[in-house]
Amino acid sequence: MKKIVMAALALAAVLPAAAQDTYESARLLGSDLNGTARYVGMGGAMDALGADISTISTNPAGIGLFRHSTINLSLGLQSQMDVEKFDGLNKTVMSFDQMGFVYSQRISDRSFINVGFNYHKSRNFDQILSAANSLSGCSQNGLTFEKGTLDDARHGGYTLDFNKDGDVIGWDGGSDYRAQTYSQADYMNANVLLLDPDDEYFYFNDANAYSFDRAHRGWIADYDFNISGNHQDRFYWGITIGVKDVHYKGYSEYAETLLDNTGVCGSVAYGDERKIKGTGFDVKAGVIIRPIEDSPFRFGLSVSTPTWYSLTSSNSSLMLNNTPYGAWDNGVSEESYDFQFYTPWKFGASIGHTIGTNVAIGLGYEYSDYGASQNRIIDGYDYYDNAESSTDELMKRNTEKALKGVHNLKAGIEIKPATPLAIRLGYNYVSSAYNTDGVRDMMIDSPGVMYASTTDYVNWKGTNRFTCGLGYKAGGFAVDLAYQYSATNGEFHPFQDYAGRVSTTDVSNKRHNVLLTLGYTF
Repeated sequence: MKKIVMAALALAAVLPAAAQDTYESARLLGSDLNGTARYVGMGGAMDALGADISTISTNPAGIGLFRHSTINLSLGLQSQMDVEKFDGLNKTVMSFDQMGFVYSQRISDRSFINVGFNYHKSRNFDQILSAANSLSGCSQNGLTFEKGTLDDARHGGYTLDFNKDGDVIGWDGGSDYRAQTYSQADYMNANVLLLDPDDEYFYFNDANAYSFDRAHRGWIADYDFNISGNHQDRFYWGITIGVKDVHYKGYSEYAETLLDNTGVCGSVAYGDERKIKGTGFDVKAGVIIRPIEDSPFRFGLSVSTPTWYSLTSSNSSLMLNNTPYGAWDNGVSEESYDFQFYTPWKFGASIGHTIGTNVAIGLGYEYSDYGASQNRIIDGYDYYDNAESSTDELMKRNTEKALKGVHNLKAGIEIKPATPLAIRLGYNYVSSAYNTDGVRDMMIDSPGVMYASTTDYVNWKGTNRFTCGLGYKAGGFAVDLAYQYSATNGEFHPFQDYAGRVSTTDVSNKRHNVLLTLGYTF
């Protein structure tokens, strides 16, 4: 076989519209339990208690409870369990997690107007994921072949044939248009492995096993600007305008051991690097009410608009063919495109109560329907170079099937056994965002599929977080320390089940997190 490196497809020239698929975009949903050490130590259950800068992004009215100006800075250490170093990413990483301030201005004896700013990492993508299992009667290249038998995009497939440059393309129903069901992964499989150069027919090989490793890197940084108020120590309100900065990079290696009629005939390996960068913005609003003047009991309500993201995704993918079959030994595909993604609305309710000056108790609940997320296609640009987009309707239907409403429960308590010392305990639970039968469907007539360079996905289950912490104050200075243990299990799928024989693998994401916050009140 000749060693030929295929040039990247000029996908944008074929179809200018671009979008992501459900599972790629789902990485941008939700947030970690992160912020100040006090907030984390109480499991995030401070939405009604307030007076912590981290509530700026959950219930903005919490900033209204400040009666003095303050500044905070937080550093973190995160360690993932049960993994090995991959692609230079260590299981333990340090992080700059938060920095912010609140300026408090008294306007009457019992009323204040406060303004605040806070930076924090709402998502830390650093994660190593590994999986391996057997396969029987199926393979990734088998999925590419199977789609080629379905003829057109309406039925989930395409017609494999050549273009004028001699590359194999999946055409939509024999037309002159590339099918959107023909992904970058399909492009590499069809040209490298499926094509027999002698008779120009297409053949596939089943696999008996696969292995997979991926290193996720990066973060979503939130920059929140807040104005809030306190009226007579009974009614607190707040509005936060948030700007999000996305930096994601993932590198994966996927390999299959292939079979022919004599047994093992070799292997194929895929390397894929994907980057997602861009910005988003949202608006959050909230209130906290103390209904009984002589009681410290209070309740809070909050709402957050969708985050409207404008993003750029790029990939560089490589396929290595270590079998005697196919046309070439290797192939590459590279692409870059712009798209938009809108997250769902989020609603919150909370209660808080203090007992004297020594005990504070908080409970909180948030809900967001992840199935309402929208992958959007950029249709063009207006006179001012602003992107004009529309919902990817077919991908939206898949999102509604794969994702569901997410519930976030928070509980925390703070006890002060002595004036300068505080002890905190918390629990935080986030329900699964994925339906058990959710599928990364590579047969959708969508640009989200066409630009896909991988086929794997994980249906993650609920996340349990257990927290504790200590706080110490000396004059205007405060030092807080928090520990968090989080655990999530999931089911890894190398590709969608097209033959009823795809083996899944149980995976987990278990980690320890230590957070240190330094603060000064003046």
